[in-house]
Amino acid sequence: MNNTIYKPYIDWTEKLAITCLDNLSLSEHLEPAAMSLAALEEHSMREINNFWRGSAYNDRYCLEILRRAILQGDQHAWDCLQRCFSGILRGWMHRHPSREAANCFDSEENYMAQAFERFWLATACHDKLEFETLAAALRYLRACLNGAILDTLRAYSRSKEVPLPEPGEAGEPLMEDSYEAGEVWEAIRALLPDVQEQRVAYLLYHCGLKPREIVCFCPQEFSEVREVYRLRRNIVHRLLRNAASIRWRLD
Repeated sequence: MNNTIYKPYIDWTEKLAITCLDNLSLSEHLEPAAMSLAALEEHSMREINNFWRGSAYNDRYCLEILRRAILQGDQHAWDCLQRCFSGILRGWMHRHPSREAANCFDSEENYMAQAFERFWLATACHDKLEFETLAAALRYLRACLNGAILDTLRAYSRSKEVPLPEPGEAGEPLMEDSYEAGEVWEAIRALLPDVQEQRVAYLLYHCGLKPREIVCFCPQEFSEVREVYRLRRNIVHRLLRNAASIRWRLD
């Protein structure tokens, strides 16, 4: 008699899939506010795919990530939101009627980064701007992308040669007050404890460089434009929170 103990065959791929589905169904019983960002992102990606296909969808997971990113200033939630929306944003970019012309002046990644930053600035600077549905948030994000593309095309369509006015004429360039500019910079730097944020603030506001120019001129410090936009968001967030302090220092 064969005494070998029978061991049933286990399909680990199937078991893993069942486990994931079980975890997903268990998390659905939780309120979004009680869920982790990882769980919210997983649910959001599923619902965004439903939205994209025109199927029934539930937008409460995306809205919870949006709430944490905007109202709580959670950087991890903002990164999560960008991952969730990047696919849709890229699809809009590919179908934009001015895509070929826009790509002559900047990269697709830069346009997407600009769209996300415009979206963040609008929500950070306007307390009354809230999104009650996923569709409303995506409509605003699409408008931000369209604005970034059109502004770039308009900027490059202007004549590069502008005649200087004669001395005494209206519009004659004036020398800036270097002392006042130094005071402004010192006030800003005092509110930025992070050295990298200080560096980006200096290049943006003191030197007048754009994010893509910073990456071009300082590749050893900044590898991609998204990093510069992320740091600029942090800078703007700090400055908005400390606007009264800046005004007090400059008075």
